[in-house]
Amino acid sequence: MASADPMVSGDPMASGEGPASGGRLTSPATVRRGGGPLLLGVRHHGPGSARGVRAALEAEKPAVVLVEGPAEADALVALAGDPDMRPPIALLAHAVDDPGRAAFWPMASFSPEWVAIRWAHDRGAAVRFIDLPATHTLAASDPTWSDGDDGEEGFAGGGTRIDPIAELAGAAGATGAAGDGAAERWWEDVVELCAADDAGDPIAPFEALAEAMGALREAYGHGGHPRDLVREAYMRIQLRAARKEFGDSVAVVCGAWHVPALTRKTTVAADRALLKGLPRVKTELTWVPWTHRRLARRSGYGAGIDAPGWYEHLFAAPDRPVERWMTKVAGLLRAEDHPVSSAHVIEAVRLARNLAALRGRPAPGLDETTDAVRSVLCEGSDVPLDLVRDRLVVGDVLGEVPAGAPAVPLQRDLARRRRSLRLKPEATERTLELDLRKDMDGERSRLLHRLRLLGVGWGEPAAGRAGTGTFRETWRLRWEPEQHVQVAEAGVWGTTVEAAATARARSRAEAATALADITALAEQCLLAGLSGALPVVMRSLADRAALDTDVSHLAEALPALARSLRYGDVRGTDTAALAEVAAGLAERICVGLPPACAGLDTDAATAMRERIDEVHQAIGLLPDAAGPADRWAGVLRRLADRDRVPGVLRGRAARLLLDEGRIADSEAALLMSRALSPGTPPADAAAWIDGFVGGASGGGLLLVHDERLLGLVDDWLTGVPAGAFTDVLPLLRRTFSAYEPGVRRTLGELVARDPGAGGAGHSTPGVPGFAATLDRERADAVLPLLHLVLGTEVMA
Repeated sequence: MASADPMVSGDPMASGEGPASGGRLTSPATVRRGGGPLLLGVRHHGPGSARGVRAALEAEKPAVVLVEGPAEADALVALAGDPDMRPPIALLAHAVDDPGRAAFWPMASFSPEWVAIRWAHDRGAAVRFIDLPATHTLAASDPTWSDGDDGEEGFAGGGTRIDPIAELAGAAGATGAAGDGAAERWWEDVVELCAADDAGDPIAPFEALAEAMGALREAYGHGGHPRDLVREAYMRIQLRAARKEFGDSVAVVCGAWHVPALTRKTTVAADRALLKGLPRVKTELTWVPWTHRRLARRSGYGAGIDAPGWYEHLFAAPDRPVERWMTKVAGLLRAEDHPVSSAHVIEAVRLARNLAALRGRPAPGLDETTDAVRSVLCEGSDVPLDLVRDRLVVGDVLGEVPAGAPAVPLQRDLARRRRSLRLKPEATERTLELDLRKDMDGERSRLLHRLRLLGVGWGEPAAGRAGTGTFRETWRLRWEPEQHVQVAEAGVWGTTVEAAATARARSRAEAATALADITALAEQCLLAGLSGALPVVMRSLADRAALDTDVSHLAEALPALARSLRYGDVRGTDTAALAEVAAGLAERICVGLPPACAGLDTDAATAMRERIDEVHQAIGLLPDAAGPADRWAGVLRRLADRDRVPGVLRGRAARLLLDEGRIADSEAALLMSRALSPGTPPADAAAWIDGFVGGASGGGLLLVHDERLLGLVDDWLTGVPAGAFTDVLPLLRRTFSAYEPGVRRTLGELVARDPGAGGAGHSTPGVPGFAATLDRERADAVLPLLHLVLGTEVMA
């Protein structure tokens, strides 16, 4: 998804950090002292700037408010007055023929642009967006494009982008190491925290900043943002049109960097010349919900701020913001069982104020409040402080937009399905447990799987109380603003979620070249209940399976088919055709696997061991598995007996046969003793051990409870020649390091007392209280209780 933020991408006042303390960011610009429009230069997403804009608009009461934003959004501005519109929200523009080419213009409740729009709605003033239309912005292949001639002189560094705040702070003597926030603290102190109060002149701060920005523009031209010249030419044209209609009763709310350009004396012809020949693309715009987390700079947002939750608090707090903030922090910590008293809150407020005084700041900012919270409320610990930062300083607020906002048909169908299934988008991640035996949960599962197939990542499967293919599913849900673009992209496949997912599955089936990709797609179709796509997928699967002769490809494809066959009973899906293909794959694997395993090198043998494990599990899931299972057992027996097969595969085959009861313990011991005989190269013997007891197969417990096998391993290891020992040690260390600490400790105790001392065929319990063999009657007695605890069905 190609995404940009045209509101801020070329605006140095936006690309820097927002005020950390969020005082009163009334970014001064120009005012109409001698007549003319009211130009209010701001810094995006600043609560102080928003308050300053509100005060200036209330004092001047313009007839029209011009806001920095894509000109096409004029058609959507009426929705801003809808009571169902709740920030944070964003204007979303995307190319009609390429929805992945998209851009956002986010606004929070404390954004000056949003405050200006709301003021105009409440006072009956007109609102217009005056930035370059999205039709040009999205058509540009490079978001920093320009016409190639900026027309400015004295550009610093021949192309270096300047930071206006750092330049102003440096001129005022506020210097510090790069990245230490000195310039930001200066901005807070002189602009945010020292803005005129309601009894003062609301226009004066804007005049002061306009003068400062004028000096910077005179010195640095476009400051490394050549695209701004085109944007500002369009803004001037829109400003002239508004003045022609409304006279001087016009207010402009834009980045302070642009204010000097809007007062620049140019001709209409010169401005139109800058716009001539700009590329175009057909676009659509709408309002979409945004989140505080996506406003944060760490999310990658160009005009991101560090503390959206803190800024919203500063903007909304009617008075005593520090006291109210500490009370809010205390409430959060108490809810998490962290002891916080009223005395803690009082002391934290006092400390924040003292820190501000010691640091020469006009009022406590976020740095001071954070230090006070850490020292007093969190008792010096960063663990609860991290919770405060995540939940309050950043926050998980998710905005809302009215149902009447423009949307692609797929988005409307998704919204309708979400409402009917009671799945509300949330900015915080939450876990959703589904019982597929219930109609509602079954429909929820199908919707989430269909969205995943379409590339909309609202939900991700998570490990739950039961494995894949049972009647339970666990999902992690989290709605991100970018998913609106993903839905728009998926809209090319259909107007409903089901139709779009079906068309997308058919297209993928026809384009797939790897057999494993098609089997995974078949599994997705069954999970998503896409009966309309299955015939195409199954036909492609059958064709590809018939042509593919690589056993490793067949082995990689079978597990997904076997899992899918389990969905027939749970989801009521007909899997007869799938079962036929799976049976054919299993048969071909059984025929081709033994010769495919001969002569493999170490890496290939390790990869084949994983395939064998997966096929072993898959064959056990096939319907009427007795026949395939018997055939598979014969294949494993041939692998275990063939000397040309790598040791790791022979060892794994022997272990699988032992686990399934296909060979007796004594026969397994015979295979091990043969593999560990003096005539076997030490490296091959070590690989056999790794295959037999390595990985996640529970081999450590096997050695604990069968001292004959442990004795064989011990005798072989003590007999390895010194010259070969260093060669086999890394492999053995990897094998045994995978065991649980308790298993390793028990094995050490057993080795210390000479395991298998009773000779061949002798077995003594390795742990007191354990018998030499399994008592199946006693083991089966606990199964009903386990199924009750786990909530699983008793399998026949």
